[in-house]
Amino acid sequence: MANNENIKDWYISNFKSFEEKLNGQSQSFFHKFRKDALIKFSELEFPTTKNEEWKYTNINPILKHNFNHAFNSVKPVITNEEIQKYLFSGFEFHLLVFINGIYSEELSDINELPEGVIVDSLNNVLKSNPELIQEHLSKYSKVDNSFNALNSAFSADGYVVYVPDGKIIEKPLQILFLNGAENDEVLSLPRNIIIAGNNSQVKVITTFYGYKKNTYLTNAVNEIFAGENSIVDLYKIQNENSGAFHIDKTDVYQLKHSVFSHYNFAFGGKIVRNDINSVLGDEFTETNYFGMYLGNEKQHIDNHTFIDHAKPNCVSNELYKGILDDDSHGVFNGKIWVRPDAQKTNAYQSNKTILLSKNAKIDTKPQLEIYADDVKCSHGATIGRLDEQAYFYILSRGISPEFAKSMLIRAFANDVVESVKIDELREQLNHMIFEHLHRVEI
Repeated sequence: MANNENIKDWYISNFKSFEEKLNGQSQSFFHKFRKDALIKFSELEFPTTKNEEWKYTNINPILKHNFNHAFNSVKPVITNEEIQKYLFSGFEFHLLVFINGIYSEELSDINELPEGVIVDSLNNVLKSNPELIQEHLSKYSKVDNSFNALNSAFSADGYVVYVPDGKIIEKPLQILFLNGAENDEVLSLPRNIIIAGNNSQVKVITTFYGYKKNTYLTNAVNEIFAGENSIVDLYKIQNENSGAFHIDKTDVYQLKHSVFSHYNFAFGGKIVRNDINSVLGDEFTETNYFGMYLGNEKQHIDNHTFIDHAKPNCVSNELYKGILDDDSHGVFNGKIWVRPDAQKTNAYQSNKTILLSKNAKIDTKPQLEIYADDVKCSHGATIGRLDEQAYFYILSRGISPEFAKSMLIRAFANDVVESVKIDELREQLNHMIFEHLHRVEI
């Protein structure tokens, strides 16, 4: 507890210097939002393993560091050429780049967009169109713990994607968060908003990479609104460095006939926590969650998902798979809540994990809470090793042991990887899987 209070005091004591760097924003509605969040931050505790939602994730290693806000850290000098190695390639895209959560206009490349579409940094939109942010800010994502409050109190930037009614962004948006500093333990706090109007479509690829080997903390909050008949695809590829910490909260609200799909690939990070929540707020909506988490060495990867079926005639599909090696630890907690009025709900959830070593472990808890009587719902979890019978069969065909294991890994991961709609992205994700696990690629 003492450590908890010490780190809170550290951040609170740094708020005044943070304010002084906001360049005249101290009277804005957004700064009032920050100050209200700071009060909540002072009142809340960081979660412990005594909290049911954090039962298997010990964050004490995070609290041992006094992370420095990016405003107070020396900005790394990065060239356009260096950026290329962190990007997915082979297809056309719009590009936004953030260094430690702060927008880099010189490294970004936004091409011609449909009329009325906004793809920009939060800081820029707060200056040019603050009403857009005010209408949606904190409407879908509520403060649940100190990490969320910390993000709200110290938010300075992030991305904003606004797609008006009837507009389609044909090319995917690729958004790179490059984190880390040469001689500092930096704090990255992106606050991101996606607003998809009625009959609109957008594809967003967010990637998180570590720039230097120093420890840092990424603490992101994402709010997403999907209007009627909209289609929103959000890909998140997290490949932070081995000493980094990553906390991410995503909250989605959907209207009638909208389709929201979330693709979550977790590769890097020392301690990783993803909270992904969707409210199906109108009839005939569809939500899809696809996740792949890969752990090696002493990585800890925790995925919490929550799908709220608030209205009837809606569909949700959730498939999360994990591959854990060495001394890594995975956590999956997926909850589906079907409210009393949500008749004709169709909800599917599955979590499957392969343990490649004797020391790897997984804590999994699929949950269903159903308060309606005319529904089709299923959930389940499996944990095991690679199929020994299949393994020996492959060996009997003259294939090497390492190649045989790779074949089984590819088969296991295939249905999650194949869910990716962008062909070039799908192939590069497959490469990353084998690279992270140090296995022969097939």
